[in-house]
Amino acid sequence: MTALGDQLQDDLKDAMRAKDDTRKGALRMLMAAIKNADIAAKGNLDDAGAVVVLQKEAKLRRESLEEFKNGGREDLAAKEAAALEVLAVYLPEAAPEEEIEAAAVKVIAETGASGQSDLGKVMPVLVKEFAGRADGRAINTVVRRLLSD
Repeated sequence: MTALGDQLQDDLKDAMRAKDDTRKGALRMLMAAIKNADIAAKGNLDDAGAVVVLQKEAKLRRESLEEFKNGGREDLAAKEAAALEVLAVYLPEAAPEEEIEAAAVKVIAETGASGQSDLGKVMPVLVKEFAGRADGRAINTVVRRLLSD
């Protein structure tokens, strides 16, 4: 098991002892997703792979939260927000927008990108560079803004 997996297991035990149903549920869902990814990877999932699964789970929670709010289901939105707060503890620190922008300027200069049509040249490099620290939407927003200037 990965170091993250061990930490999740310990935190789940603590949540069970404290009878914290929100934390317990969120941790169980995350651990199940990591276990499924581990099985799919034939038992070769490392901490980086576990973080990718964690980010996917957090993204699902954010999307669900938004949909519940749009649908007027504040009760379900509150549950998703609470679960997202639990997952946020384990997420790596996000890259600040200034750092993304500086890297984007550098990559745009290196690739010679000059407009929106060159988005495909810039995005893969930045997504790889910021893997685990920034989501594609944030990177895309910065790159589109820079390429439109």
